[in-house]
Amino acid sequence: MRYDFDHVADRRPTDSVKWNRHEADVLPLWVADMDYPAAEPILQALRSRVEHGIFGYPDIHPKPDAISDLQQVLVDRMQRLYNWQIAPEELLLLPGVIVGLNLTCHMLATPGGGVLIQTPVYPPFFQTAQNAGMALQEASLLRRPDGGYEVDWEAFEAAFTDRTCVFILCNPHNPVGRVFRKDELERIADICLRRGVIICSDEIHCDLLFKGQKHTPIASMDMEIAQNTVTLMSPTKTFNIAGLQCSFAIVQNKVLRKKLEQGMKGLVMWVNLIGLTATLAAYREGQEWLNQALGYLEGNRDYLFDFIQSRLPGIKMVKPEGTYLAWLDCRKSGIPGNPCDFFLNEARLAFNDGLSFGKGGEGFVRLNFASTRATLTQALERMIVALEKVSG
Repeated sequence: MRYDFDHVADRRPTDSVKWNRHEADVLPLWVADMDYPAAEPILQALRSRVEHGIFGYPDIHPKPDAISDLQQVLVDRMQRLYNWQIAPEELLLLPGVIVGLNLTCHMLATPGGGVLIQTPVYPPFFQTAQNAGMALQEASLLRRPDGGYEVDWEAFEAAFTDRTCVFILCNPHNPVGRVFRKDELERIADICLRRGVIICSDEIHCDLLFKGQKHTPIASMDMEIAQNTVTLMSPTKTFNIAGLQCSFAIVQNKVLRKKLEQGMKGLVMWVNLIGLTATLAAYREGQEWLNQALGYLEGNRDYLFDFIQSRLPGIKMVKPEGTYLAWLDCRKSGIPGNPCDFFLNEARLAFNDGLSFGKGGEGFVRLNFASTRATLTQALERMIVALEKVSG
């Protein structure tokens, strides 16, 4: 079927944090969810499950000689997309990638230990170390003259200490939009292996890639790397079902997996039934919707880029290779003070504040372009008016 991504849905009556955090006249282009209804097969699966009328405890631990439908779908998916052979027992179902990040850090925590991240990066990464009673260690990404980002290898290696326990990788990267190449991932993995540091890889945006890009799960490249990695994925960003809270970890190291399973006891007991239903339908039958969504998102990305280039010369943007998030450099725009506050007050636009992404985020905002084209256009026109006040 053909999906209508230009349809403007009223999300304010739906308890949407995106649309209800600010006043009614504010256009929200901040938190990472899309303004598009989910795929029809997902909606149909949910309707069918609701109509059954009974919502008992889900069985997410099949018998040792059995494989659940979802396990089989995930095993097949990893093989088909990445030529990555995983076993059903290597999958752990979780109610969110952030849960997986914190669970990993908690179970690997040592007295005086450290968690290494690359900034600027997704804000919840900053809390993982503190939550686990460890020190936060940072290595800044290198910003190229063209505005794109790459790993600063010297800074990355220098950031490790003898106490570093976990490196959290974000790939595709939020907010800078990089999809790291295989050679980059190999070098990252080599450094972590030499240092004896576990990689916790947040790959939640792995399906949201634009033309010419290919995602490589870092654990899929080599068995030694796989034994040193916790991979976190989810359908929630891909298929716009974040509120249903279902994700999964792939942990091929048996000892490490047992540690995580031990940490889940009494705290992470199961993933909710509706989330499981939506996830199975998404991975089985959601590809047609995703293909169309990616085409629309790429159109939005290119439209946004061209608009900024031609009509907002004080703002700089590099096209993201993945995600539906644009990282806007406002440092030469003439905006007085914080650009996020400026656009909220002067244009009634809600973006994410670059400062919340850590070092390298000052003077930036993150814009979510997974909206209708009409909403995006309205936001850009508001930006013009607001910036004219500064320049005029």
